[in-house]
Amino acid sequence: MKIIFFCVLLVFSSNIFAQELDAKVIVNYEQLETAAREKLENFANEIEYYLNNTQFTGSSWDFEKIYCTFNIFFTNSAGEINYSAQMVVTSQREIYKSSNKSLMLAVMDNNWSFEYERGQQMYFDPMNFNSVTSLLDFYAYIVLGLDADSWEELGGSRYFEKAYDIVSRGAATKYSDSWERTSSSYNKFGLVDNLLNEKYLQFRKDYYAYHEGIDFFATNKKSSQDKIVRLIKNLEKDRDKIGILSVLLKVFFDAKYNEIVEYLKDYEDKNIFESLIKVDPAHISKYEEAKKG
Repeated sequence: MKIIFFCVLLVFSSNIFAQELDAKVIVNYEQLETAAREKLENFANEIEYYLNNTQFTGSSWDFEKIYCTFNIFFTNSAGEINYSAQMVVTSQREIYKSSNKSLMLAVMDNNWSFEYERGQQMYFDPMNFNSVTSLLDFYAYIVLGLDADSWEELGGSRYFEKAYDIVSRGAATKYSDSWERTSSSYNKFGLVDNLLNEKYLQFRKDYYAYHEGIDFFATNKKSSQDKIVRLIKNLEKDRDKIGILSVLLKVFFDAKYNEIVEYLKDYEDKNIFESLIKVDPAHISKYEEAKKG
């Protein structure tokens, strides 16, 4: 059963529309000197206000707001306005007709450098790069895109394209180290490049079917498990083409491995956990434990 989600046109924000995100921002600046901390006194509130009051889609939002968290850990300050930080971003999705939620995103971005002055205004301007708001916009579009992909087949493409535009602009600035492709297991360029790469098209289709499966797990368990298994089997079949070091697969399994085990813990063919070990060796201990029953 297909759940019709939405089709929107991305334009500039408008105050007449409801916003999409229900974001919680937590800031840790214990590593900074007292003077730097004082300049960041309202930083968390300003970031949270921006995320929760920016209209990223430019269209009426008639759905549940997407719950997400932004945990920011300041690592360094230089001069009056230059900062470095790490950020952990998570988001969750409602499971259809249920009080339960599914974890959609759980990433640590270790490389955020930016300029910030106390009391500076933050404006949503998708056409120009800003070292603070562009990173927030990037993750807002990733959160929206993953959510949309789970409700409608390939429904998140418009958001991933917006995120890619931000990455491209960021790579052309003095903050390029934060936005260029790197060899690290997680980087922003790698994530959006994978999401828009044709070789991940089947995965994204299976991603939609996966969430359709968990939406109706309570009423059609066998069909739901088969959809989860299909995603795993297709990844196993295509792993040479995709590569197990894919940023997208890391992001997917970091968010989903516990959930997958829970939904498949009584699946009749325990060899499915051998398949999971092949496509997601990072969580091998969890899968070996599940295989033992």
